[in-house]
Amino acid sequence: MKTNTLPLILAVAMLAACSSETDDVLAKTTVNVVDQSVDALLAGEVMAIAYSGFREGQHPDRGEGARNPGKDEILEDLQILVDHDFNLIRLYDSGDNSRTTLELIKENDLPVKVLLGMWLQAEFSNHEGCPWLDEPIPEEELASNTLLNLEELHRGIGLANEFADIIVAVNVGNEALVEWNDHMVPLESVIAYVRQVKAAIEQPVTVADNYEWWIQDGAPLAAEVDFLGIHTYPAWEEKGIDEAMPYTEANMRGVHEALPGKPVAILEAGWASQAIEFGERASELNQARHYRELLEWGTRTNTTIFFFEAFDEPWKGDPNNPLGAEKHWGVFNVDRTPKLVMSTDGD
Repeated sequence: MKTNTLPLILAVAMLAACSSETDDVLAKTTVNVVDQSVDALLAGEVMAIAYSGFREGQHPDRGEGARNPGKDEILEDLQILVDHDFNLIRLYDSGDNSRTTLELIKENDLPVKVLLGMWLQAEFSNHEGCPWLDEPIPEEELASNTLLNLEELHRGIGLANEFADIIVAVNVGNEALVEWNDHMVPLESVIAYVRQVKAAIEQPVTVADNYEWWIQDGAPLAAEVDFLGIHTYPAWEEKGIDEAMPYTEANMRGVHEALPGKPVAILEAGWASQAIEFGERASELNQARHYRELLEWGTRTNTTIFFFEAFDEPWKGDPNNPLGAEKHWGVFNVDRTPKLVMSTDGD
């Protein structure tokens, strides 16, 4: 018997249309979960930059004293960043370099705002969780670090109040909670520090850590901070450039879904221009693409993104491995010449 297939065809077409509409709605819902109000942007900026000014032969104190950049060098760096439209920078501690940077911004009336860091040193020996921490940290060193952390908070609070017109937010601790770090601070201590800082300054306060830590363990801290400070690095998780932006979006959706209602800023995201660890995935071309895609996404979702980082820093990582990833995240080379990402069109 010959069957009239027209009703079946129409039914299939209607189901396909409904399925397509449902998929569209789900896709929009998935995307919109990370959309934020424009008020979530720090200083109204989408793309910002992480800044540390150590040049060839310079380094922070690693036990034998620091070799810091001079005022002329820091001012040169700031002018380079302003010339490339970076008007929001992240500083990682409240030490001498940060004070000098803030003074230079003020003295030269530079159009630069700052996310100020307060660096927390280890108060817990994470030698069982950190791959490169071979021996337990001595108890006396941990006790000393606790006092140093209190001093750092005192310095940071002082800077935040002294330079209130420049510092738009404060970050207490950098990757001090994630399971693999070498400078771990117990969560209850970080919460106490956040409360201490919030009581002493007017600016919003956050903590910077890995997206996965926030998703899994961040609820108690999220209740204390004014916004969430997220790190996300697809390259470190073996993702290629084609996967980088979808993976970043998935990370951010996870944070928003786990901790709804909190503003979010990406305090570190980037791509190394060369790295023996990443092979061909590391390149200036891929760095430029990741930067461009992050900028487009941040603009669409009203998310501030601190690209890591401004300048290459040879002091980082293994001194016997010049091709190590840690040395090559800058959008400028260590000699301050621009990489491809800082060309006119970023292509």
